Amino acid sequence: MTQRPKICLSLTGNTIQEDLAILDKYRSFIDIAELRVDYLTKDERLYVRRFPEMAGIPCILSIRRRIDGGLYMEGEAARTTLFARAMAFAEQDVTKNFAYIDLENDFFVPSLHDAALAFGTSVIRSSYSLNSTVKNLESAFEDLRYTGFEIPKITCMPRSLAEVTNLLKQAKELRDNNHILSISGPFSVPLTILSSMTNSYLTYSLPNDNSEEKSNLNSIDPKTLVESYNFNSIDQNTELYGITGYPLDFSASPDVHNRMYKEYGMNAVYIPFRAKNIEEAIDFADEAGIRGFSVATPYKVEILPNLKQISAEVGDTGACNLAVKRGEDWIGYNTDPEGLQKAICDFFGGKNLAHRRVAIIGAGSVARAAAYTVKQLRGKACIFNRTVSKARRLAEQFGFKYAPLEPASNDMLEIYSDLIIQTTSVGMNYKKEAQSENPTERYWMDDSLESKTIPENDPIYFYKFRGHEAVYDVVYHPEKTPLLERAENAGCRTSNGHKMLEFQAVRQFELFTGRTKTVLQGAHKK
Repeated sequence: MTQRPKICLSLTGNTIQEDLAILDKYRSFIDIAELRVDYLTKDERLYVRRFPEMAGIPCILSIRRRIDGGLYMEGEAARTTLFARAMAFAEQDVTKNFAYIDLENDFFVPSLHDAALAFGTSVIRSSYSLNSTVKNLESAFEDLRYTGFEIPKITCMPRSLAEVTNLLKQAKELRDNNHILSISGPFSVPLTILSSMTNSYLTYSLPNDNSEEKSNLNSIDPKTLVESYNFNSIDQNTELYGITGYPLDFSASPDVHNRMYKEYGMNAVYIPFRAKNIEEAIDFADEAGIRGFSVATPYKVEILPNLKQISAEVGDTGACNLAVKRGEDWIGYNTDPEGLQKAICDFFGGKNLAHRRVAIIGAGSVARAAAYTVKQLRGKACIFNRTVSKARRLAEQFGFKYAPLEPASNDMLEIYSDLIIQTTSVGMNYKKEAQSENPTERYWMDDSLESKTIPENDPIYFYKFRGHEAVYDVVYHPEKTPLLERAENAGCRTSNGHKMLEFQAVRQFELFTGRTKTVLQGAHKK
């Protein structure tokens, strides 16, 4: 890897003042700002020439066409005029001019090119492959160097993690960083963070509309890139770890793990990489040099054939949530039981569940961990699941009762209500303002990714809390699911799954790094 890529913030406001406000918010985290003129209103486009001076930072002039993923539709003649107007009346102080101009490979206007060279403006020559990836990066970059002075840029949208892996393999062979590889789409995040491995001159980032949504894994704003992922310090010596799953839209794991690396002063980073299947995830990890990764839904069982060895917890639960590289082999662990056990004991009080009756909602991989935990803590349990056959298999494995997850099981749920452990994804990412056509119903996906409709995103909507129940929901986003809100309103003790995440992250940290971390810091409130 060569020098650290520059961070470029793409500004997509409708007005220049809006763009300047966004720029000020992220100014301390970026090197360059890209003014997306195609997003500006027609009236605002008249004042583009003044933007570099107002911004006070090197700026890229970009007017992207609709066919290239932009918004500009007025035609090439009008676009040429707009480019020319934005570059006209160049200042002797070059900081008041655009530092870069982004021109497509099929848009060659000699006067614009000559003006850029005369004004000290670097030309970025772009090629877009928004429906595919690039088979030969080196050749494609060379084809974009018409005069030898341009910075060639390729923007592509990989359709799978396998295509990202292929891009990474090619980019690692490039000899310099005088090029830009811009990856967009749902699989772009890992190479945005690891753009130094692609030898890219810069990496693009977008503002976050909600600064509190740090764990959103669909895009990364500059502040998160620098503070959470330690972007400016990633180099050839950085230890890489991560998390995979699908769709993997949201996870607090990167924030939790990266915070621990900072606490210990480690040159390490933990990144998300979504994959359509577990084999793609393993191939990417091997190519990127990732030393270990957390395994999220739906791959906790699918990963098992790819492991050389497994821990006792994996054998007992039939699921793996952590893969660690030892030599050339992947070793499987399951930290869910330990994390859940510590969280349950911390929440419920005491060292065990002896003489307690526990309801486990769901029969997926986390439910297996819950059943294992309850058995270890000497409790009695009943497994409630919509697919009764799955509930029966899990219950028989641990000597528990089972019942269908439906109103007819209300009496059984009352019997096993000392502690209710909700293990499905019901309620995850629930937002009160998100109303469906039927306000009493929400859409969700269970651990097997089977589509369901559950009233109010509450898996036990039919159960009337009496106030004595302790309710633990493994979901931690939102902080309070509809189930927890309803239980809390009835006087029940409640907790979300963030403590479980924190406890198991500590164990994963130890398995990743070989270091012992005995103090849990930064735990979120219940």
